[in-house]
Amino acid sequence: MIKTVIFDLGRVIVPFDFQRAYSRVEFLTGIPAAEVRARISPTGLVQEFESGQLASELFAARLSALLGLQTTYREFCELWCSIFFPETLLTDEFVGALKANYRLVLLSNTNAIHFDMLLATYPILRHFDELILSYKVGAMKPSRMIYDAAVEAARCMPSECFFTDDIPEYVEAARAAGIDAVQFQNAEQIQRELRARGVRW
Repeated sequence: MIKTVIFDLGRVIVPFDFQRAYSRVEFLTGIPAAEVRARISPTGLVQEFESGQLASELFAARLSALLGLQTTYREFCELWCSIFFPETLLTDEFVGALKANYRLVLLSNTNAIHFDMLLATYPILRHFDELILSYKVGAMKPSRMIYDAAVEAARCMPSECFFTDDIPEYVEAARAAGIDAVQFQNAEQIQRELRARGVRW
């Protein structure tokens, strides 16, 4: 019996595309958008930031230096958050209706700049009882540590939790932690999966 529903955030609730930010970097610096990720990835800066090892201002300064960005911190934050689309993949009504009968936990690899903006911009997040965020936990999916934190927040057995994430590796890690988990495809599929488990809203 499912008692708690755990959702990933990016590409499950809020869609995003890093190319939106890369295109802005290209406009500001002349670095081709196709090369921006190749410059960032080997540095490990994003992983450090999302696991809580770097303060927001330091991350912004280091990434700006790497890319030759001439921006204020506020301008950097706007650029860094430009990856997100305004419409959510799950409706507020659906998540709110689930909340009436089940405990809701958000489990996300994210960072302080993104999440501050998301919390202020997407009212759907108000429905969650607990927010398990990588930069606060100090660990990122697929680390067992962050799943254990989610189960603790769920206040029930792992087998009584349902989790969905768009990344197969993170779904498998959840299953290894004893959580009932499926890969997210779309809202209709997740509703079918929940109904098959007796979840009602």
